[in-house]
Amino acid sequence: MQSDIDMASSLVSSHLHDLDLLIKSGVLRQSNAIVLSQPGPGSSKEDLGFFVKDLFARLQIGGIEFKKKALDSLLELLKEDEKAAILVAKEGDMRWQILRTKLTHLQITLTQIAESTHYSENSLLQDLLPTLLSSLTNTQSLLEQCQKKDEEHCFGKLRMQSDIDMASSLVSSHLHDLDLLIKSGVLRQSNAIVLSQPGPGSSKEDLGFFVKDLFARLQIGGIEFKKKALDSLLELLKEDEKAAILVAKEGDMRYLVHLLDSNHHSQVREQAVIAVSILANASASSRNSVFEEGGLGPLLRLLESGSLGMKEKAAMAIEAITSDPENAWAVCAYGGVAILLDACRSGSPLTQSYAAGSIKNVAPVEDIRIALAEEGGVSVLVHLLSSNNSSAQEKAANCLWILGSASENFKNSILQEGALQKLLQLLLESSNPDTVEHVLRAIYTLSGSVSSIRILSYSTPFLLQLVEIIKHGNPTTQQISASILCNLSVADSNKRLMSGCMGSLVKMMESSKPIGLQETASKALVSLLSIRSNRKELVRDDKSVLKLVQMLDPKNELVCKKIPICVISAILAGGSNGCRKKLVSIGAFLHLQKLADMDVPGAKKALQRLAGNRLKNIFARTWRE
Repeated sequence: MQSDIDMASSLVSSHLHDLDLLIKSGVLRQSNAIVLSQPGPGSSKEDLGFFVKDLFARLQIGGIEFKKKALDSLLELLKEDEKAAILVAKEGDMRWQILRTKLTHLQITLTQIAESTHYSENSLLQDLLPTLLSSLTNTQSLLEQCQKKDEEHCFGKLRMQSDIDMASSLVSSHLHDLDLLIKSGVLRQSNAIVLSQPGPGSSKEDLGFFVKDLFARLQIGGIEFKKKALDSLLELLKEDEKAAILVAKEGDMRYLVHLLDSNHHSQVREQAVIAVSILANASASSRNSVFEEGGLGPLLRLLESGSLGMKEKAAMAIEAITSDPENAWAVCAYGGVAILLDACRSGSPLTQSYAAGSIKNVAPVEDIRIALAEEGGVSVLVHLLSSNNSSAQEKAANCLWILGSASENFKNSILQEGALQKLLQLLLESSNPDTVEHVLRAIYTLSGSVSSIRILSYSTPFLLQLVEIIKHGNPTTQQISASILCNLSVADSNKRLMSGCMGSLVKMMESSKPIGLQETASKALVSLLSIRSNRKELVRDDKSVLKLVQMLDPKNELVCKKIPICVISAILAGGSNGCRKKLVSIGAFLHLQKLADMDVPGAKKALQRLAGNRLKNIFARTWRE
């Protein structure tokens, strides 16, 4: 390793010496050197060319005073002759000067590496040096051939320029790689880690060094180097859930995102998008890192034109990034709405699901909703409802709920696309609680229109399904179902069919969570109690009646008293003596009296209904006496 460094440094010094000789020898200039004096106004183009060449020779060879005088003459020439700039650019030996500057930088860089305490242990540097030595040897050969005065050994001008540009580009590439090695800090570690996975008990410091070494290999090596580095990165991310935070902190995320661009090898892009997808889904910090380093734009381009696997991973990452509301605006900035909708139309089931999820995430943003309307987004989402993709169906329903809640225009558009019928069908077919919840939300949003009320109120299968959800669903779906029921005008015949959920509605009235559940349940129950048969059936349910009376107790602070009072009033509305007797027998009268004395709204009216026949009997008995 030391000998390779020394050889490279020696070659650079040799190149620098050769370039100086090349400039001083006159091979690059005409045989008649022009002294540093300004050509006259009538000077020929050839004389001006000689003068410019001599100027640049003095700029490179002389000391400070030489350089100052040469620059003064150059500025004077440029000011007096407008066409001189073209000649200066053409004749100024710029390619050799640029190459010389880069070689000087390379010499300094190699010196820095040689001064690093543990550079000889780094396997990546060992892999780079042979390529560097080969490039320098080729550059030396180029210089030697240019120095030969015999024309048969000289290159043509265009070929020489091309070879110099190539040599300069190679030196730039080596400089970039060596600078990365120095900045990464891997040359200063006492034990350079080879490209192998750290053990389970590895310290955070060792893992951090491993990540730095990985990203150095990603940026320096060729395709095979990059593929191996990405394999190790993926292995680390999959085996250790916490590794994503460390990778985002210690790794060059901007370069990882850069690997998504189309100018990289397809296999590298495939591995890179998997890594980015894992990072975007792993934690908030790693997700933000991907977004802040410009990951959303390349991911959207991959979703638009990548392979099937790339599209799926890109869509997965986009859904994760857009789950943060602060990132949602960027989708519009990158023209992502149309791309996401296209993915929903023609992508694989996984791609459709992730794309629908991304649209759902960004739908609350007004600019996104405008773009969705312009791009025909409602039609695409409604079409997803009838697909066989359960995940996409759920997210599409959720998105339609968001859009329908945003404006009447969206609500009308959703109805015109036939969404209500598809939602009803999906509700009948789905057994997934999350899908049921989002479908119910969408139906509730649409249930405010006259046409929807008519369809829903006379759909017996739908009403019976509401009964089942109220009886067996979770608190959220129970509340949404009860809310829908409150919006409908159900026929008496269907109300009789729905009587089986009344006990569940009473039970829902006891629960304080979620907020609004008690009031919604009482309203739904009151609507079912408008027919006599349901009132009688509820009163025959001893447990439910007892719960209602217990809710009237002023000591019971879990329930707002107007809620059970409304239900009691609905039970008594038909004037049934049996209902009154049942309620009085279990203490409703005493509770209502106390509530009436407390001026609780509705308590006095309910008490009058409950005491109706009882007061008549008292008056009759007093008259007889």
